[in-house]
Amino acid sequence: MEILFPILILSGLGIVAGLGLGIASKVFAVEVDPKVPLIRDALPGANCGGCGYAGCDAYAKAVASGEVSIDACPVGGTQTIEALSGIMGVEAETKEKEVAFVMCHGTCDKAKEQYVYEGIHDCLEAANIPGGGSKSCRYGCLGLGTCERACPFGAIDIIDGIAVINEEKCTSCGKCVVACPKALIELVPVKKKVRVMCHSEDKGKDVKQSCEVGCIGCRMCTKVCEPGAITVTNNLAHIDYSKCTQCGNCVEKCPTNAIEFI
Repeated sequence: MEILFPILILSGLGIVAGLGLGIASKVFAVEVDPKVPLIRDALPGANCGGCGYAGCDAYAKAVASGEVSIDACPVGGTQTIEALSGIMGVEAETKEKEVAFVMCHGTCDKAKEQYVYEGIHDCLEAANIPGGGSKSCRYGCLGLGTCERACPFGAIDIIDGIAVINEEKCTSCGKCVVACPKALIELVPVKKKVRVMCHSEDKGKDVKQSCEVGCIGCRMCTKVCEPGAITVTNNLAHIDYSKCTQCGNCVEKCPTNAIEFI
């Protein structure tokens, strides 16, 4: 009998605690949209933030609530869009794959240096000093690897003083675009291979003095481009990819090789 009472007391306390937890779970329950975990599982899980949200979990919630479109994940591609389309019950939209592109090919042997930089190995730090860095061209790639370190997919290497994109690894998350203090990196359609490898808006004479392969704004490319895909603004050639047929005439005509077929 002495052992019976403690057992009954403990059993009673257990029952009361269980009832309390059961009631609390009902009262304080947070409803979760059943589509959220399905969307989360369909995402690649890179957590790169390229969609504009803190990670895949946040993006999944935003998609489920209709806050953002199903094609905002830059890593997932067509397969992810199709999966989210099925979950959300909306029509899948095809989106042309993009990759990051560095608008400079002023390597060490082609672009002049105005001094030897011995500061912090960071493009942002170097760009903030007078002259915007050691390169004579104030628009040129500094090659200190800030974009390389920002890339979560190892798609960027610094080769011969400039950043080079590995398009096979690039997911177009855009982190390198944000990281580059020179605004030298943009996202372009991966299928469009004719590209202007320069971002300088200096006049032709100044470009020639600082880099062998810079755009001098001569407009020879515009004269041979039959579709009218090239315009020159602020001494720099720009390609309208929606018009470019990739005929290559501009590549052949460019006197400084500032336009290349990648």
